[in-house]
Amino acid sequence: MYRYSLALLLFSLPWIALAAARADHPGFNVHDLVNLKRISSPQISPDGKDIVFVLRTTDLEANRGRTDLWRVGVDGAGLQRLTSHEAGDSNPRWAPDGKGIFFLSSRSGSSQVWRLPMGPGEAEQVTHLPLDVGGFELSPDGKNLAVALEVFVDCADLACTNKRLKEREAVTTTGVAYDQLFFRHWDTWKDGRRSHLFVVPVAGGTPVDVSKGLDGDVPSKPFGGTEEMTFTPDSKGVVFAARTSGREEAWSTDFDLYHSPIDGSSKPRNLTPDNGAWITLPQFSPDGKTLYFAAMTRPGFEADRFRLMARAWPDGKARVIAEDWDRSVADYFFSPDGKTAYITVQDTGNKRLFAVDTKSGKVKPLTSEGTVRSASLAGERLIVALDHLRSPVDLYSIALDGTDGRQLTEINGEAMAKVALGEPEQFSFPGWNDETVYGWVVKPANFEAGKKYPVAFLIHGGPQGSFSNNFHYRWNPQTYAGAGYAAVMIDFHGSTGYGQAFTDSISGDWGGKPLEDLQKGLAAAVERYDFLDGDRVSALGASYGGYMINWIAGNWPDRFRSLVNHDGLFDHRMMYYTTEELWFPEWEHGGGPYHRDPAFAEAHNPANFVNNWKTPMLVVHGALDYRVPETQGFATFTALQRLGIPSRMLYYPDENHWVLKPQNSIQWHEEVLAWLDRWTKKD
Repeated sequence: MYRYSLALLLFSLPWIALAAARADHPGFNVHDLVNLKRISSPQISPDGKDIVFVLRTTDLEANRGRTDLWRVGVDGAGLQRLTSHEAGDSNPRWAPDGKGIFFLSSRSGSSQVWRLPMGPGEAEQVTHLPLDVGGFELSPDGKNLAVALEVFVDCADLACTNKRLKEREAVTTTGVAYDQLFFRHWDTWKDGRRSHLFVVPVAGGTPVDVSKGLDGDVPSKPFGGTEEMTFTPDSKGVVFAARTSGREEAWSTDFDLYHSPIDGSSKPRNLTPDNGAWITLPQFSPDGKTLYFAAMTRPGFEADRFRLMARAWPDGKARVIAEDWDRSVADYFFSPDGKTAYITVQDTGNKRLFAVDTKSGKVKPLTSEGTVRSASLAGERLIVALDHLRSPVDLYSIALDGTDGRQLTEINGEAMAKVALGEPEQFSFPGWNDETVYGWVVKPANFEAGKKYPVAFLIHGGPQGSFSNNFHYRWNPQTYAGAGYAAVMIDFHGSTGYGQAFTDSISGDWGGKPLEDLQKGLAAAVERYDFLDGDRVSALGASYGGYMINWIAGNWPDRFRSLVNHDGLFDHRMMYYTTEELWFPEWEHGGGPYHRDPAFAEAHNPANFVNNWKTPMLVVHGALDYRVPETQGFATFTALQRLGIPSRMLYYPDENHWVLKPQNSIQWHEEVLAWLDRWTKKD
């Protein structure tokens, strides 16, 4: 069994930029948060000398984010803006010769692939398709693009889909008929189209549907991307992940890998027909002889462990890399000789980069604190995009053994220097069954020793998630620290990054072990940190965290000054019949809960404990949330009002499970903090 020193986990590497305490500066707030610049999608040039990345800025007047391409040398020199079109540019990919960058842009009026020369010249449009390109990958030889397009699968060509969409616009009736689930998914109603993968020559030509005949989306919805597809090393084929479960799609996690020639001369071939669980992240080894991918083993479970698998190409038997390493693969890439896989995983409250020997499975940690969002290789150096509780994402360069770290960018240095942050600290305590549970405490900004501070007790969603050491743009504890609160966050049983058994332990026990961990965790924090005012505590949570708020209201009713419930579950019964992804409640509550074992699901149903409610609650919900439908929030608010409990509802007709629009984010934070101040700051 793999082991490593806990001391390493808790030791801050000296090259991670830490925001120093800035006494007398204003505390970090939501206006600071929404105006920060955000780095994503770093891509290393073929010669290993340059990094191109996406930088998002916020346009408050337009109430949206804007994205442009930037570059910086791998030594941190020569930071340069490459694009500045108001339409936004994203998804950069270097040409194999390094002389240009392909990217996605809607500057022509629709989303298409463009190419920017690395030298004199303007960006030129590469694709001129009648439909929007949802994402793309470039073939190793640079001659073809694999593009995702939304099409009617019974159409013979793209023109047919385009014509049918225009014909629909002329129809005056508004009724839509459905024959099977999904009829809506995440925040979108289905219209009969699928995202299919097409290959089109860079030089121009007829797109070929390489996923033709598959009743599935490539990439998957709602969150799949180009990480689910790859060209074969010879550029003559593509390998992609897809779920083709027919009428069972809404309760199936059976994703397989398919191989298809780029000319569409044969049907897609299922490479993994014997595994009924989730398979994704296909990549080839540098020598092209091995296909790697990430695979779960338990059908119907979205939080199973992703193991890294290796299979001799094209028809070898798959083997597991590092079976004894009890962590779930998030992303990976290889050394040039293929002997080392660099893998990012959630690990004990952080998201870390590890080096794994592809033959022996030996594991070596390369980073300790923080969240590695992407990593890649540039010659003899590793490039990582990293953030943590004290800083948004920046780019760093480190040696192959994890030492000699160098910060390459300081995109928000000037903005962060003007605000005061709270200092975070990780702690642990004996939770359920005396098993070790971890949490975080973030001190208030401009902390004064000897002073007592009110507490914002944040509860994460998922429930198989984590309040990790990262800089979040929706639930950032620094916004509470900046408002004079200490933030406490517990990674209760069910959280990810602590081993699969720990993650599994919440299934079927939503209100049991997690509640006990939250109770013991808050008590441990108050006892350990004398600046926490245990009499002035409010609890906040979203999704499963919102479920837990409702559960706390009925099963821990005397502990908190106030509660904040964002998109939380109220009634398991109606949640099951109105949500979209049915595999989730069926796994978590023991099968289709109300036609198999109603008593099992009802045991942890918040609706059954409403008579115990007494704590003031703010309820927040979005109309476009089809994961936890808005009626769950309506029911919560109705119960509170009928019982005469002080309550308030904040409703967003234009937001989904998350609040994403900048102006709405500002309003959300101001409403939440006003609610906390009303009940928690007073003695």
